Amino acid sequence: MENTTKEKILDAALVSFAENGYKGTNLRDLAAGMGLSKSALYKHYQSKEDIRGAVIDRMEAYYAAHFGSPENTPPAPETCEGLLAMTMRMLDFTLHDEKVILTRRLLLTEQFHDERTRRLATLHFLTGTKDIYEKIFAEMMRKGILKNGDPGMLAFAYTAPITALVHLCDREPEKEPEIVEQLEAFIRHFIGTYRANEGSNEKP
Repeated sequence: MENTTKEKILDAALVSFAENGYKGTNLRDLAAGMGLSKSALYKHYQSKEDIRGAVIDRMEAYYAAHFGSPENTPPAPETCEGLLAMTMRMLDFTLHDEKVILTRRLLLTEQFHDERTRRLATLHFLTGTKDIYEKIFAEMMRKGILKNGDPGMLAFAYTAPITALVHLCDREPEKEPEIVEQLEAFIRHFIGTYRANEGSNEKP
C-alpha cells in the first residue's frame, strides 16, 4: 500500500507542478486532493523538494524505458523506411503519452528556477535525443544505409526541427495533424537526401 500511495503522490505532484508550477503547488492542497492530511503525506516524502526530486527520478526512468536514452539507445533500423517508422513511433509517444506531456510542461516552466530541472530540460529537449540519433546514424552509416559523414551533425540536423515542431504541437494542439504530416514529409526528405543506396527500390 505504501508504494501505491507514494506513486499516487507523485502522479498528483506531476500534474500540480506542470499546471501550477513548483512554487504554486501547495502541499496541503495536494494532500487534501488525495484524501490525505499533510502529515500523512510527510510520512512518504520529507519535503516538497523531496517530492520534486522523486518526480524527476521517476520520469527520467520512464522516458528512458519507453523512448530511449544515450545509455539505452534503441536498435538502429536496418532500412530507411525503418528509420521513418521508428521516428514516427517515438513522435507518437512524445505527443500523446500524458506523463511525458506533463513532464515537458514542467520542464518548460521550471527550467529557469532549478539547476537540476534546467539540466534535464537541456537533455530532454536537445542533447538527449540528438545523442540517441547520433548513435543510430553512426550504426546506419557503418551498415551502408546512410551516406558516410559526421553522425553528430546529422543527428543535430535531424532532431532540431522535430523538437521545434513538437513544441508547436504543445502550443497549438489543434494543428497536430498538419504538423505530423509536415514532420513525416521532413523525414522522407531527409531520407531522400542522406540515403546511401541510391539505386535502392526502397521508397524515400
